[in-house]
Amino acid sequence: MITSGIAKRYARAFFEIAGEEKRYEEYFRELAGFSAVLRQNKGLNEFLANPVFDQPDKRAVVDQILSKLQISPMTANFLKLLVDKRRIGILSDIEECYRELMDQTLRKVRVTVKTAFPLTAELSGRLQEGLEAMTGKQVEMTVIEEPALIGGIVVRVGDTLYDGSIKTQLSNIRNLLGEEQ
Repeated sequence: MITSGIAKRYARAFFEIAGEEKRYEEYFRELAGFSAVLRQNKGLNEFLANPVFDQPDKRAVVDQILSKLQISPMTANFLKLLVDKRRIGILSDIEECYRELMDQTLRKVRVTVKTAFPLTAELSGRLQEGLEAMTGKQVEMTVIEEPALIGGIVVRVGDTLYDGSIKTQLSNIRNLLGEEQ
């Protein structure tokens, strides 16, 4: 994937600048904010990614958007560079690569927890503490209610899935019984 390699290089360069200024998370929020604007405005995203339109026109549009957002000059210059180099179309990939670099450096891990019922604040806190102890990293936890699980919990830590849901257990039992018949 050529785009992935290019996105990693841009992300790493911007990340190194953020490291010099110790502003990893601030720059990430700004990058993610601009990326969200592009995702929400499909027409704008298509305009910026389309090679038919002139670069000065694209740059003017980006300048207008940046004037309305509260973005640091460093992030604004980075976004303008992406427009000038015709790389604004891979901004979401750059954002993802930057986030991975930031998580590694700041020793964070993103965890998704699916439960059949809402978690109490106490249970959520205990779960987060347990996950932090297990991973040895600071956990940023997202909880999703999914009644189809019936009960139990499903936890995704990076690429690893821990499935303790009743739905899966019932499915496993069903498969075992089906194999024996």
